[in-house]
Amino acid sequence: MGRRDPQLGPDALMVMLPSELKHLVREAKAEKVTFSNTPLYSLYRTKKVLGPGITLAGPFIGAPHAVIGLEKLIVLGARRILVLGWCGSLQPDLKTGDLVIPDRAISEEGTSQHYPLPNGAPRSDSELNRMLEISLEGQGITFTKGEIWTIDAIYRETSEKVKAYREKGVLAVEMEISALLTVAAYRSVSLAGLLVVSDELSDLKWRPGFSNPLLKKNTRLAGELLLSLSENLREVLP
Repeated sequence: MGRRDPQLGPDALMVMLPSELKHLVREAKAEKVTFSNTPLYSLYRTKKVLGPGITLAGPFIGAPHAVIGLEKLIVLGARRILVLGWCGSLQPDLKTGDLVIPDRAISEEGTSQHYPLPNGAPRSDSELNRMLEISLEGQGITFTKGEIWTIDAIYRETSEKVKAYREKGVLAVEMEISALLTVAAYRSVSLAGLLVVSDELSDLKWRPGFSNPLLKKNTRLAGELLLSLSENLREVLP
């Protein structure tokens, strides 16, 4: 920790998307936290009458950037981390705006190799996943749970790779999750994520959905659900 670094609470929400981070900070009435070392992302802290609030962190893009943020959160006290991001669908039945819980990930990024794990590819935390599923089901929100492909080079999501991973049942592709799961396992903290499908690749043609109103609506829905879950984790998990 740096000399200016605060001690934060155990619960954190990492937000990959600038617009959603801004919205959630405003929604939670969170205050910006001063910390050392990097201007590459921001930290915010909510207030609670009893105990520490939650930490909001972001925005991030790509595995190295996200891991810099995760490592800092862990040093400052985070032990349960939820992640909000986007992904590109590899399956024909996953459409723009659909929600995905990544329970494991294929790593084609360069960060995970620096955090060797004895048991191979990591999985997201089962208890956090369970709480996330309960929250989604309680609101009648549908989701798909499964494996994600993480890659650094978005222009190397080749047709051959998309087809191969699609046929293996991999749900989607994005740029951070495998590294975040790996570092969380390496550092013995709990991490789970919720992704929103932002574009579609299953038919080997890129179909961007960034202007789709459903993407904006469901990203906001997912972010607010994760914020609410983060605020209540301490009451249901040790």
